[in-house]
Amino acid sequence: MSDLPGFPNYFNLTGKVALVTGGSRGIGLHIATTFLRAGAKTVIITARKAPGVEQAVAQLNALPGIQGKAIGIPGSAAETDEIQALVDKVKGIEPKLDILVANAGATWGGPFETSPDWASKKVVDLNVRGVFNLVRLFLPLLEAAGSHSSPARVVIVSSVAGSVVSHGGDNGTIMYSISKAAATHLARNLAVELGPRNITANSLSPGFFPSKLANGLIEILGGEKELKKANPRQRLGVPDDIGAAILFLVGPGANYVNGVDLKLDGGANLARGGMAQAKL
Repeated sequence: MSDLPGFPNYFNLTGKVALVTGGSRGIGLHIATTFLRAGAKTVIITARKAPGVEQAVAQLNALPGIQGKAIGIPGSAAETDEIQALVDKVKGIEPKLDILVANAGATWGGPFETSPDWASKKVVDLNVRGVFNLVRLFLPLLEAAGSHSSPARVVIVSSVAGSVVSHGGDNGTIMYSISKAAATHLARNLAVELGPRNITANSLSPGFFPSKLANGLIEILGGEKELKKANPRQRLGVPDDIGAAILFLVGPGANYVNGVDLKLDGGANLARGGMAQAKL
């Protein structure tokens, strides 16, 4: 007989403290919602615009049946001084941080030759340098939470764009793709660096999920209908897909999962040559 003593709690976040950057909308809001519904004690969200943070916190705290609470702290996840200010504020709320999700991101698209340097800097500062500093500065709180049997968790929300060459020409997203490749590899490096300190690090790489960030490119590429046809699952991502994937990565059942990049795109990254539409 196989004994699975931890089975009842594989996805239970009771008592956990989490922080989600870019948590006021889209994927970040789906993640924050998941954490509260899974029993988290405190879910802190941050984003640049205070009104959006306030609105999201109100929505989160109105979720039926939750035992925990959402707290909002406006601020930039790209600027080191603002990240340090965020750390200081979190220390005033909780003495430890069980889960850190680096979700805030920026993109830029356009022809290679005319790409402005300020756009490249914006993308790299938020998607790479900001994530590096976020984890670095929150390290003491993560170490305070982690133990050998229950490690703290870092999840970097990357993108399948970091592992494929997605779009070129007038709709090129070269710097975005490079930044996400770096973010994914950062998670691998952190897995090795922080694993002995009772902190795991993984990346979650979504494909197309309709959102403010993705909708423009979705339309440029032919709209949802065309992208669904090219996907082996014949659809795009929905909020439940995000919730299930992130809950796996941060739940007690995944405390041995470290350095993994979980692609969440229905297999679209494997079917870029058109095999998704083949009649077999």
